[in-house]
Amino acid sequence: MAGIAVLSQGAGYGVVLGVGFLFALGMMFTTYVLRRYNNELQTSEVFSTAGRSVKSGLVAAAVVSSWTWAATLLQSSAVAYNYGVSGPFWYASGATVQVILFATLAIELKRRAPNAHTFLEAIRARYGGITHGVFITFGLMTNVLVTAMLLTGGSAVIQDLTGMNPVAACFLLPVGVVLYTMFGGIKATFITDWVHTVVILVIIFLFAFTTYATNNILGSPSAVYDALKAASARHPVDGNAEGSYLTMQSREGGIFFVINLVGNFGTVYLDNGYWNKAIAASPVHALPGYIMGGLSWFAIPWLCATTMGLAALALENNPVFPTYPLRMAAEDVTAGLVLPNAAVALLGKGGAAATLVLIFMAVTSAMSAELIAVSSIWTYDIYNTYINPKAQGKNLIYMSHVSCVVYALIMAAFSTGLYYAGIGMGYLYLLMGVIIGGGVLPASLTLLWDRQSWAAATFSPIIALACALIGWLVQAKTQYGDLSVTSTGSNYPMLVGNVVALLTPVVVVPIFSLVFKTEKYDWLSMKQIRRSDDSELTNAANVDPELLPGGAEGETAQSLAAEELEQKHLLRASKIARTLTVCLVLCFLILWPMPMYGTGYVFSKKFFTGWIVVGILWLFVTSFCVGIYPVIEGRKTIARTLKSMYLDVTGKKHPVTHGRATVAETAVVEEKRGEKKERDAESAAARDSD
Repeated sequence: MAGIAVLSQGAGYGVVLGVGFLFALGMMFTTYVLRRYNNELQTSEVFSTAGRSVKSGLVAAAVVSSWTWAATLLQSSAVAYNYGVSGPFWYASGATVQVILFATLAIELKRRAPNAHTFLEAIRARYGGITHGVFITFGLMTNVLVTAMLLTGGSAVIQDLTGMNPVAACFLLPVGVVLYTMFGGIKATFITDWVHTVVILVIIFLFAFTTYATNNILGSPSAVYDALKAASARHPVDGNAEGSYLTMQSREGGIFFVINLVGNFGTVYLDNGYWNKAIAASPVHALPGYIMGGLSWFAIPWLCATTMGLAALALENNPVFPTYPLRMAAEDVTAGLVLPNAAVALLGKGGAAATLVLIFMAVTSAMSAELIAVSSIWTYDIYNTYINPKAQGKNLIYMSHVSCVVYALIMAAFSTGLYYAGIGMGYLYLLMGVIIGGGVLPASLTLLWDRQSWAAATFSPIIALACALIGWLVQAKTQYGDLSVTSTGSNYPMLVGNVVALLTPVVVVPIFSLVFKTEKYDWLSMKQIRRSDDSELTNAANVDPELLPGGAEGETAQSLAAEELEQKHLLRASKIARTLTVCLVLCFLILWPMPMYGTGYVFSKKFFTGWIVVGILWLFVTSFCVGIYPVIEGRKTIARTLKSMYLDVTGKKHPVTHGRATVAETAVVEEKRGEKKERDAESAAARDSD
């Protein structure tokens, strides 16, 4: 590892445990407030889907937070250190397009299976138990890889900054996350995601303005540009145009881009956490939430890595840099230590503290999504499907809680094993696509193509995994002569494995669908997925289930009209999503980067300055979309809740709590009933106008 810890071990334990418990207490209080003042009972449906009523601002914040894991900040800074300005762009664009494309699948899931709790339920409804088992395996492998990256990357940074034992970090990082996730369910992840995202944005702004405006060594884009020119002269980059760090033409950067692009398809499309957020989104808010989230997220790795990765290059020959007079060791770069070293060089102990908080926020926010993802798979796809089909809400919530604890313990132990095996975050990041990439196409076609056969969906992921592992290991053995962590973790073996995994189903699926034909799918079995039975919980609390978030409204003419209108909205959103995603993907992958790559353009000082300015302005837009807009959207609920709390605390008006009287006696419920009537009337009017 690089150098001596800048902060004390006490600081590490203080942040990991202290801030973790602070979030847990905050979520417990929030859950209590929502139940007391806003009629929100924690049923199994609310725990796993938030009543399918989350608005676009919070959806966008949750997408940004879930996609801003440790690798987003650490791996992107590492590729900036290795390849220059191309690295951050390739990282950001190669991981943004998946979220934008996923908007189409999110809409299709809400259209095809409006009552699903996981995307795996839709797969079982269409293909049956065997295919369901295959995709449960791929889904859980995705969650394991992502969580392992979070814990290995986070523990490496915490050890580097504070000297805290990485094994202790692996076991203690999940503690606070497990607590607040258990108490608040997926709504807790949405609320804490917003808090985490705001903190992350503030720290990235701090790093950017320090590097490009106030630092006494750098302090301007011009100074950073000059330092990068000098770094290019000292150690030119093999495969870059003119050996420069200031060009988009980078051979190794291009290879990383392909690996990144392929690997992240699996990470998004097979991670039930992203489907959870799509399911939790209100039907009319799913599309804008995912598009806004994807576009907002782009600025985070792009600006963060363009700042911290390039600052490390600019300062590593200065005594302020932790490894001076040596360059960073390759294993430290792979472990994700570029960003913390740059932060220490820029801001000393303050930079170390900011990095510690930044990585803690990135790790815990993404891990909460992984906990909900795994608990949903265990609860609905395994327990409620194969073990106890008649389970009621109380059983389902208990299983969700137990699975969160068990999964956290398993992953802490697994990540500790990876640490002792010498496998870091960077290795796992490149390996993702090799392991899970084969499931992307058949999972997507489950919702998009009515002709995919049972055999194609069942066997193509398995065949792709086998082919990818063979290609990966054969390339490593052929190129390097051995199979070690170093050889198998190199770019070319990983490139072969990732590409083979993603593209094998392109060949296998059409062949298997042609040879083993099944009838054209009518989508009806997906619509027959039912919501959980929470009547035991609502009856015990004396709560009207119609007034819970996403509660059943009954088969009235007005609610049927609302459902019909909802399907029209989703169909329209589906068409918009397909058109918009194609345009955005073309911009991010071709129209913007390829001319600069093909011409081998080396940035001028003015162009580099403009590049930085665009990144900072984009992050301001991100801050509005995921920091301010969710507050604007929820202003009425926030104002009503704060007013109720004030009246309660001052003794002027106490709410009637569950169990003491019927909830129907409270003013909140009357207001909700009024809102429901208005929505039904609007739905009927809209149907008439259509």
